[in-house]
Amino acid sequence: MHGGTSVFVLILDLVFAVLMIVSMWKIFEKAGEPGWASIIPFYNLYVILKISDKPGWWLILFFIPIVNLIMIIITIFALAGKFGKGGGFAVGMILLPIIFFPILAFSDASYSG
Repeated sequence: MHGGTSVFVLILDLVFAVLMIVSMWKIFEKAGEPGWASIIPFYNLYVILKISDKPGWWLILFFIPIVNLIMIIITIFALAGKFGKGGGFAVGMILLPIIFFPILAFSDASYSG
């Protein structure tokens, strides 16, 4: 009985991962960046900083415990703002990314960089 549950969880994880990859790809393209950059570790974070109009050297701060949490919050608020979304939407992106990133990707929100 547990084997079926773990297969279900695995499939659900795969669906969520694909949804997030597709969403990030679309967000990158909306911002004028190549979509493939969203699947390259560390480089994708650099591009998100670029899209959010934050300096590239901030990437170093993401490797410092506790500081990285603050940087993620600041960056997501900036990212939401670049697409014309407010603080409430940014909080949604932080707490429920599986819902809010696809909304940002597939809505009519446009990038104002």
